[in-house]
Amino acid sequence: MCGIIGYVGDEAAAPIVYQGLENLEYRGYDSAGIALVNGARATGGSRATGGSRTTGDVAPDVAADGGLTVAKRSGEVSNLTVPDAPDATCGIGHTRWSTHGPPTDANAHPHVDCAESIAVVHNGIIENHETLKAELGDHEFTSQTDTEVVPHLLETELSETAGEDAPDLRTAVERVVDRLEGSYAVCAIHADENRIVAARDGSPLVVGHGEDAAFLASDVTAFLEHTREVTYLEDGDVVDLSADGDVEVFAPSDDAAESLPRRPVDRSVETVEWEADAAEKAGYEHYMRKEIHEQPTALRQTLSGRVDVDRARVDLDVSLPEAFLERVEEVQIVACGTSYYAGRYAARLIESFADVRTTVEIASEYEFGAGRDPDRTLTIAVTQSGETADTLGAIRRADSAGARTLAVTNTLGSSVTRAVDDAVFIRAGPEIGVAATKTFASQVTTLALLAVALGRERGTLSAARARSVLEDLRGLPGAVQQALDAEADVVTAAERYCDEDAFFFLGRDLGVPVALEGALKLKEIAYDHAEGFPAGELKHGPLALVTDRTPVLAVLTEGGAPAETMTNVTEAQTRGADAIGCVSADREFGTLDVAFEVPDVGLLEPLVANVYFQLFAYHVANEKGRAIDKPRNLAKSVTVE
Repeated sequence: MCGIIGYVGDEAAAPIVYQGLENLEYRGYDSAGIALVNGARATGGSRATGGSRTTGDVAPDVAADGGLTVAKRSGEVSNLTVPDAPDATCGIGHTRWSTHGPPTDANAHPHVDCAESIAVVHNGIIENHETLKAELGDHEFTSQTDTEVVPHLLETELSETAGEDAPDLRTAVERVVDRLEGSYAVCAIHADENRIVAARDGSPLVVGHGEDAAFLASDVTAFLEHTREVTYLEDGDVVDLSADGDVEVFAPSDDAAESLPRRPVDRSVETVEWEADAAEKAGYEHYMRKEIHEQPTALRQTLSGRVDVDRARVDLDVSLPEAFLERVEEVQIVACGTSYYAGRYAARLIESFADVRTTVEIASEYEFGAGRDPDRTLTIAVTQSGETADTLGAIRRADSAGARTLAVTNTLGSSVTRAVDDAVFIRAGPEIGVAATKTFASQVTTLALLAVALGRERGTLSAARARSVLEDLRGLPGAVQQALDAEADVVTAAERYCDEDAFFFLGRDLGVPVALEGALKLKEIAYDHAEGFPAGELKHGPLALVTDRTPVLAVLTEGGAPAETMTNVTEAQTRGADAIGCVSADREFGTLDVAFEVPDVGLLEPLVANVYFQLFAYHVANEKGRAIDKPRNLAKSVTVE
């Protein structure tokens, strides 16, 4: 959660930083701010006396002029007035999702020191901020945030080292972040230097390499219209970006005898494969609807080059040792939210195809234990961003226990890829909408490919059955497109039911995770009470809640025990509930009030049903006038525990 953008180069920084904030707003939108190094004062030389000029409804006692211009406002990025500073070619920005302190102007980032010569933005949580604040003594604090200790610590560090040979911002940042406990991505500027210094530990940061310019952000979408050449920083890294585009990275030293805590390192430069316009709305009113409609393309990208139907083979560029595959006794899947439901879908497939016990655990609750043998366990982290704090914590616990680890993620260079033995990318392209859509389908598809590969390698899946599943996978993009082509019917249903009291989603077998995911989508963006249930559990309590104002949405497809599920749907109908069903093309359930047809793709049919549920949630939310891309209390990437 929260977004960071930084720019230093030879162009006006303000519009570049502001555009980056707009690109990142999906990561947090309760306040935003910009800090710029005023061009007239930025010499890159001596240490400063400070001073800043601040715009917006913030602390009224901020100095009227000086070396920094700071603008910050509560609310969405559009509330922020872009500073008129054409000579400022270095700046940082932040869009916030509250952790410490309510969303007010004063709590918005950037935060400055007492001399107002240092500005800092920060993602994550500084767990020992109260202790550090107490140590700072007479420093004046103007916010309720944990972040504000950082500029004051930097101020103290620079003051105390003023007599050293080369006291500078980078050395100060190194010394300060080594005192921080928790997770952070910290980005700092000083009034006298066209330069950005940043550090990460537990929160993502990526460098963008431009021509005579450098960018820094929590996500490549912040600067993708300027460059696709990037460097992903690693935990412990400190990076120094200068005005000529030079980028220096410093990593913790392994030699305790070295005088400085970090040494220069080379980090690879990689090319982001998708174009900048992939992260734009392309004429859609909301990112979410655009990304729902991108699912056929995303699925084709997921499958591309990986499926050989004739040979009944899958190539995921993962080399699990043959001896390990022979002895593995359990596959563990750890994930959160939508990724957790993708894992539940996949677990059924892995057990069926690979004949190995598969468990799925919410990452925040995961512990490796209960007599498991790590040498016979494969732990899979499923995370769209690759930065989900709970999932990273879980996979690190599995690794510490000695289990083999694998990540299924959408993000090249993300933290999870460095925490595991192997990684598989879902190739869904950028997903900006807070409510996950295309990544769910691509996660399940990638995990289905893994299930086939494991089954073939272990000799538990016949070539004939593997070909059948792979044919269904190849047919999935077209089946999803058929569901999208029926959107007008979903709009009609959404208009009919948008004002109901509550919604129940039912499924069996592979339909259960889809029912849970369907309910989650409606909660996230429509703010309606929605619950997903295994259909057989309806009569074990939840049926008491069913009324004629409680529509039931059901997965009635192959892979979802449709006949048995329909029995439970009928139980709800006899209590007055209307029933909406996603039905396999060759089946008829005449008692349904609304039916959506699902093409024949075998065990993947519940995935197509999920597309109908996504569209239903979207159009119900749209009828209610909800902020679909910015749902209340939520942000895209949960990078704190």
